[in-house]
Amino acid sequence: MKKLIFGFLLAVVLMPAVAAVAQSRKGVSILGDSYSTFEGCVYPDTNAIWYWKKSERANDVHQADQTWWHKLITDRGYRICKNNSFSGSTVCNTGYRGEDYTDRSFIARMRNLGEPDLIYIFGGTNDSWAKVPVGEFQYSDWTKEDLYNFRPALAYMLSSMKEYYPGVEIVYIINNDLSDDVTESTKTICDHYGIDYIQLVDVDRIEGHPSAKGMQQIVDQINAHDAR
Repeated sequence: MKKLIFGFLLAVVLMPAVAAVAQSRKGVSILGDSYSTFEGCVYPDTNAIWYWKKSERANDVHQADQTWWHKLITDRGYRICKNNSFSGSTVCNTGYRGEDYTDRSFIARMRNLGEPDLIYIFGGTNDSWAKVPVGEFQYSDWTKEDLYNFRPALAYMLSSMKEYYPGVEIVYIINNDLSDDVTESTKTICDHYGIDYIQLVDVDRIEGHPSAKGMQQIVDQINAHDAR
């Protein structure tokens, strides 16, 4: 009985310390599209996903710990805050076939990332694939109509996130093989706001999405970038 009581008291004493250690780890949030989704791992859980535990797709990513973000967070001892990724989503409010994506765009979700220390934005792929209007470079006075174009929407997003998450590190991951307009515009706008970006190269894909090998390549390239 004495041992049980001692064990209980020790647990009570240690609980605050354990909680403090957990909170001291860097908190990471993800704002992404299908490349960052996995069944049961997105917030909110109503977001569309592409990667499933069991799937008829040929892609070989079937476990959460195979995804780039899970690998990175685990390897570095970080903690996940929120993974607000939505399959098929565009940065701007224009989606595939010219549909209105104001319910799922990156700018619609950018303020729902919790309280992280670090945010990874992995977007622009669907803007490129859907051939959304690019628009002009615009860094202020955005209208609702402007946000249906990629350049104004991206500038509005980065400007808003810098204000909404003061002191939080923001890193933009740029997919490879996107249109020149999307790729170069992203770099230009990131530079304007002082946002660090990582340009991916030669990511292995199956059905247009990173394979298990491709997920590891993304992690390796982020690590290589950060080691410079």
